[in-house]
Amino acid sequence: MKLGLIFPQTEIPDDAAAIRDYVQAVEADGFDYLLAFDHVLGVNVEERPEWDPLNVLRDVAARVVHGQQAVEQERTIKRAPYDYQSAFQEPLVLYAFLSGVTSSIELATGVVILPQRQTALLAKQAANVANLSNGRLRLGVGIGWNDAEYEALGMDFRTRGRRSEEQLVFLRRLWSEESVTFKGEFDRIRGAGINPRPKRPIPLWLGGNSEIAMRRAARLADGWQPSIAPSEAEEKAAVFWEHVRTAGRVPDTVGLENLIHCGETIGGPRMSPEQAAEIALVFRDAGYSHVCINTMDAGHRAMDDHLEFASAWRRMVGQ
Repeated sequence: MKLGLIFPQTEIPDDAAAIRDYVQAVEADGFDYLLAFDHVLGVNVEERPEWDPLNVLRDVAARVVHGQQAVEQERTIKRAPYDYQSAFQEPLVLYAFLSGVTSSIELATGVVILPQRQTALLAKQAANVANLSNGRLRLGVGIGWNDAEYEALGMDFRTRGRRSEEQLVFLRRLWSEESVTFKGEFDRIRGAGINPRPKRPIPLWLGGNSEIAMRRAARLADGWQPSIAPSEAEEKAAVFWEHVRTAGRVPDTVGLENLIHCGETIGGPRMSPEQAAEIALVFRDAGYSHVCINTMDAGHRAMDDHLEFASAWRRMVGQ
């Protein structure tokens, strides 16, 4: 099982030297890969008080189970985990920079929001980063949840699932063929291609926790990147591998990754390295190929504190 560390987007200083030093220390510590989140912009909720997509999504699911009245009585207000004041490095630009200051660590995204990006441009950017890093890019993609980003980027939030499936096929053709002719529902190209193309295939993984995302990953992706509770680790893995076999693929050729959130915003109560290591071992024993730890919002005051926590976690999992 490979061990990864999530790049602390919202907490690391916006400084090239600080980013270089942090990632070089992560690489020297023996982590197999770094994983970066993707958000182009954040919302100012004071100007848009009605905007709360996480609660909207939760409410839709809760109504199905409990009914509207129960939702209104029990709803807990919890805003999105970041806003316009939260800094996010653009992952492909970040990895182009890190390609020149690292030598072995894999550079993964988890996830680039695929349907809000132009497919051909993303194919070109990913190919460049893959070649500059000597094949160390693993491109995780997903459909996201922030409708404000789609609005600002001129893309349709409602069709993001359908568009992403088409894009997975189109990306691979742009990476593998010199000249491409393609006519889909969302993208069209006639007798054109990117150059340079990747020198080796770029692993293309798919994020998302839904059943639809799982099935789509089983059919089309090189791996699946959900966030699963430890109690569901074995069950979700078994269902995923069955979908992989149903799609006519061999489970050993498809990866399965889980993220462990140690902070309060996403993952609930803060964890110690020992608690996070226990969770990682559950996923290892369930056959997951990758486990990645997120130290953001875990109360660390400096990058050294992030590294100390992550290093302790890695050693415990490796024992």
